[in-house]
Amino acid sequence: MASAAFEEIVEDFEFLEDWEDRYRHVIDMGKAMEPVDEALKVPATKVDGCASQVWLHPVIEGGVFTFKGDSDAMIVRGLIAVLRQLYDGLTLAEVLAVDARAELGRLGLNDHLSAQRSNGLRAMIERIRSVAAANA
Repeated sequence: MASAAFEEIVEDFEFLEDWEDRYRHVIDMGKAMEPVDEALKVPATKVDGCASQVWLHPVIEGGVFTFKGDSDAMIVRGLIAVLRQLYDGLTLAEVLAVDARAELGRLGLNDHLSAQRSNGLRAMIERIRSVAAANA
């Protein structure tokens, strides 16, 4: 169950022929995100398990999940942008129903990220799911 915004990423990835172009696209998505206010970069929003510095700030209004995120690594910032497209605007129940591994697998990310990046991506997904579960 992917959002229309995530489906656009899937279509973009199908159009891009090689992984380097896809990697660059993910980085560009991260660059296009608004920076997170420094006041939100606190221990409570920091994601453990990532090789780089990662902060996720979830917002739940009316049962709808959104989040802001940032990282000191360009590719991780891009992965945050991908996750935003996957999860933003979903209800808490929908967030919990998303099979992130399968959806991200459609992009080929599982095959092209280092073990450290994959672990960090898993940690971000776990944080998103735990926040949704705690508020559902």
